[in-house]
Amino acid sequence: MSVLPLVFTSGWASGINAYAVVLLLGLFGAAGVTDEVPESLQRPDVLIAAGVLFMCEAVADKIPYVDSAWDSVHTVIRPVAGAVVAALLAGESGSLPELAAGAVGGSTALMSHLVKAGTRMAINTSPEPFSNVAMSTAEDLGVGGIVTFAMFHPLPAAIIAATLLVLGLVILVFLASRIRRFLRRRAQRREERRMASDLPGPPGP
Repeated sequence: MSVLPLVFTSGWASGINAYAVVLLLGLFGAAGVTDEVPESLQRPDVLIAAGVLFMCEAVADKIPYVDSAWDSVHTVIRPVAGAVVAALLAGESGSLPELAAGAVGGSTALMSHLVKAGTRMAINTSPEPFSNVAMSTAEDLGVGGIVTFAMFHPLPAAIIAATLLVLGLVILVFLASRIRRFLRRRAQRREERRMASDLPGPPGP
């Protein structure tokens, strides 16, 4: 139970940027800021891989439509990462607390990922790119700030994460029409590309 607030917060954050969560937790553990982070997250190869992938996400996440494609790829990756990080934080391999923590982290990550992905679809109905950059930057700063706060005040951080998750789900309901518009537009572009590829080429000499 003592690690549950950190598990919940890490799950919420993993649904938004799993690589940032792994990187931050690993760095905090390696620096001796907390004893809650397992050594497997502090390994240099894990930190390097998380850092490289974080930089890739930092770029892809700020480009219209590329961000939604990136989110689609990470529909499985983020919840799995949230579950794995949560299970590692719970410790005691194969124990009931570890399995429960994995379930909490994975399900929370899935919900926050759906909020993130849906919000980006709504934003991508607007032709300007600035809202994507602003939203991505806010998400990165939010994840970094709340995960850092959770290292010292896990329960208040979990309450903030839960509040943001609920607000995100409510906002997602109000953005449903824009999300449907994005999906229709994407399907139309795919159909146009398919029809263009089916057109016969110019006749030979």
